[in-house]
Amino acid sequence: MTAFVSLDGVRKQWSHTVTIGPVSLEIARGEIVALLGPSGSGKTTVLRLLAGFELPDAGRLAIEGEDVTALPPARRRCGMVFQHYALFPHLDVGDNVGFGLDRLDREGRDRKIAASLELVDLAGFERRKPHELSGGQQQRVALARALAPEPRVLLLDEPLSNLDPSLRERTRRELHALIKRVGITTLFVTHEQEEAFDLGDRVAVLSRGRLDQVGTPDDLYERPASLFVATFVGRANVLRGATARALGGSDGRVLVVRPEQLRFADGGLPGLVRERRYTGAAAFYQVETEHGDRLEVLGDPAAARMGDRVYLQAGTVMTFAEGRE
Repeated sequence: MTAFVSLDGVRKQWSHTVTIGPVSLEIARGEIVALLGPSGSGKTTVLRLLAGFELPDAGRLAIEGEDVTALPPARRRCGMVFQHYALFPHLDVGDNVGFGLDRLDREGRDRKIAASLELVDLAGFERRKPHELSGGQQQRVALARALAPEPRVLLLDEPLSNLDPSLRERTRRELHALIKRVGITTLFVTHEQEEAFDLGDRVAVLSRGRLDQVGTPDDLYERPASLFVATFVGRANVLRGATARALGGSDGRVLVVRPEQLRFADGGLPGLVRERRYTGAAAFYQVETEHGDRLEVLGDPAAARMGDRVYLQAGTVMTFAEGRE
């Protein structure tokens, strides 16, 4: 892969106890990479380092082969969409999108504003004020403003976090289609696994300021590199001791099993169905084992009832050394 964006050993020291990095990551031209991690893991800091809002204490940043480590934000040509959109409430939509296009004459600026709004399906909204728009429309205005100067890289900080849950899935699809249509190289920050998997060509998982793994959604879910990735990405049963030995023959290692990899059988690990949550095509069961552990099983809705005594067997299991997080 030829890197269009490159972070090479980038590090930021906030205090004696808080360090981000070193982070090394390469993004291909036109690729969408999701930076996924829990709150406080350093995701937004990495984004701000690439944008130029923060300067690294060590490492190198490059865009299109150009070393931008010491360049001010304006010279990096990154378009940024902030978590709260940062729209100017006293300006109408047109002036919000046109902010930063002062190098153009009036006619050229108006053409660029109209083209950017058409790109995000908001043609004709130029004279509306931000408070007259829905949350999804405000997000698209912020995106139009970021794209209007024709940046080399698009940076998105939790782009869907302010939307109602009912709007997020549709907006994810629209955002992905738009980014791919424009063909712009994109790095976006999220703490939502579903969002990262839907939008990202690849996902970079950040934990405590370090990258644990970078790969496709399939890689992360099926072949996690660490116990942290295995448990943070998707549902997982984490087993130790007697239950791990009984279910997977694990000896002194941590066993991780996805709910869909557990099945009810005629023999195996004994347990008691303590909870059942019906979801339509399937049901989630909470099964308490004879060792006191509770396992989540995804199975047929008719497979078991509350209070049933059952036996469990496992398909694919993942093992990790104790303490490898």
